[in-house]
Amino acid sequence: MTLTKNIILNHEEINHKIMRIAYQIYENNVNETEVILAGIDSNGYILAKKLKTILNKISPISPVLCKVVIDKKNPRKEIITSIKVNEYENKSVVLIDDVLNSGTTLIYGVKHFLEVPLKQFKTAVLVNRNHKKYPVKADFKGISLSTSLNEHIDVILEGKDFKAYLK
Repeated sequence: MTLTKNIILNHEEINHKIMRIAYQIYENNVNETEVILAGIDSNGYILAKKLKTILNKISPISPVLCKVVIDKKNPRKEIITSIKVNEYENKSVVLIDDVLNSGTTLIYGVKHFLEVPLKQFKTAVLVNRNHKKYPVKADFKGISLSTSLNEHIDVILEGKDFKAYLK
């Protein structure tokens, strides 16, 4: 099967999904002056940057970017964030990743942020696969797919031709 036949989201569709997620974040934070967009390195952070750009255009909310570094092979290792704890304490936080697969990365990210008091906490993903090992869900999602455990989803968010495809 060729790569073209495996594309699940093309450039235009990804941009549409990102726009929709940005509006959902705005609607859920309409009374906030600031929201922390915590993107899991690397594609989650790229997605967070794109959401920040749109939120700046569509809302008076001040989005603050936070890069979240999680060792995906050993998620129990210390999680590093690009901003200090006191900068997201008692704030509205959205944890962002490109694909929710087993839920391992997202659940450890959630655990990290829940160790401090927050005003509100939500999660956002571009692609939600329905193979979770942990009880974690995406509050905002671009698309949900039921795939086999052997299939893999790759998301490309850099360059001029974004795509998500199934391998």
